[in-house]
Amino acid sequence: MTASEGAFRPGGVRLGGWAAAVVTVAVAMVMALGAAVPARAATTLRALAEADGRYFGTALTAGDLGISGEMNVATAQFDMVTPGNEMKWDTTEPSNGNYNFGPGDQILNFAQSHNMRVRGHNLVWHSQLPGWVSSLPSSQVRSVMESHITTEATHYKGKVYAWDVVNEPFNEDGSLRADVFYNAMGSGYIADALRTAHAADPNAKLYLNDYNIEGENAKSNGMYNLAQSLLAQGVPLDGIGLESHFIVGQVPSSTLANMQRFAALGLDVAVTELDDRIQLPASGSALAQQATDYSTVVKDCLTVSRCVGVSQWGVDDGHSWIPGTFPGYGAATMYDSNYQPKPAYNATVAALGGSPGGGGGSGSGELHAVGAGKCLDVPNSSTTAGTQPQIWTCAGTSNQIWTHTAANELTVYSGGTTMCLDAYNKQTSAGTKVEIWQCNGGTNQQWQVNANGTVTGVQSGLCLDVTGASTANGAMVELWTCNGGSNQQWTLG
Repeated sequence: MTASEGAFRPGGVRLGGWAAAVVTVAVAMVMALGAAVPARAATTLRALAEADGRYFGTALTAGDLGISGEMNVATAQFDMVTPGNEMKWDTTEPSNGNYNFGPGDQILNFAQSHNMRVRGHNLVWHSQLPGWVSSLPSSQVRSVMESHITTEATHYKGKVYAWDVVNEPFNEDGSLRADVFYNAMGSGYIADALRTAHAADPNAKLYLNDYNIEGENAKSNGMYNLAQSLLAQGVPLDGIGLESHFIVGQVPSSTLANMQRFAALGLDVAVTELDDRIQLPASGSALAQQATDYSTVVKDCLTVSRCVGVSQWGVDDGHSWIPGTFPGYGAATMYDSNYQPKPAYNATVAALGGSPGGGGGSGSGELHAVGAGKCLDVPNSSTTAGTQPQIWTCAGTSNQIWTHTAANELTVYSGGTTMCLDAYNKQTSAGTKVEIWQCNGGTNQQWQVNANGTVTGVQSGLCLDVTGASTANGAMVELWTCNGGSNQQWTLG
């Protein structure tokens, strides 16, 4: 993983504490901004996690709260919120002794109104730190730090689940960063910060949080040794936050062992800022690997009794900090920019013990067009490559029986030949026709049968759509921008 600090989201909104997911198929209306509306399901990430005594969270900024499609996913799927920027020092105390808790209160109020807890993030961090703090005489740093922690933690006393008290204190070699706090107080600033936070909010869980400490390495060794020392001193430390900003395919193999060793100290562990960035454009194989990565992280957490939960950093690819910080990379979350669940979502649901595909269906059967009450049909059981499927009265014939394979193909046995549903000429624009073609493993032949009732092309991210919302026999099927219409609702089986 590459280290990058002071991360920015598109539009210049800073996000990130790193050096910087539905069973119902009744989506009725198009939300504001043209966003598709994932249905609230009986089995969601939050429900599955809660059934196991854990949480599944996300990060939100105040700007996110006005984006209806994003919030529809957030409130349906997540039960923990981490404020992206609103509780950091540059927002809460922009000048010495002048506090601004309005933005943080906005996130807190949103969370409480949707039965979501809040993870306080953060109290002490070398980044997003007002210049006046860095310019303080060393003799004043301790009192200013203690005053800031006490004032903020007291303001939110009893309202947050946990605090990232000190965020990203380590260098990659396991030594402590020489920031304003370390330079003025030495390594003791961390114990002092934890004691101060505990005095202000005794019931909050207190964490140290960092990136690149997910596996066993020099940096996580530094964190482990520090945790041991703090506990030996009686310092109130409750947990370690593993940020988990990964590159696809690079989840450390020692993550489970690392979680276990921290838990063996009597500490909780949490995956606090999970995302898994992919070099763009995201290929089908990369999305499949991302699904494996998410599954691995969740399974590791579930294996460790003291791993209390997982939080994804952000809701969807369209509002992720990754593209603005790592040019050429993106697609780092479980939801695409149209708020549609990706393979990583289905893999996460499966890891949590749910049923991937949810109400959208999986396996084999008729692919029902919900709005028309008809079935996806290969005209006249044609075996000619390029034949465009239609909707037709359901008859249970082989040219209407589709199988969603492990390779995410939608296959049909038509005229004695197995064919694949295919996006014409690998096109990715709205209006692209779909056809049957010999199966070839291309990303334009890979489809997600989603829990919200849509069927989306892996390559295009577009939704399978009955042209013109027709309900007539013979109406053609194409790809179109996902919009929540009933002509984009399907059930398999």
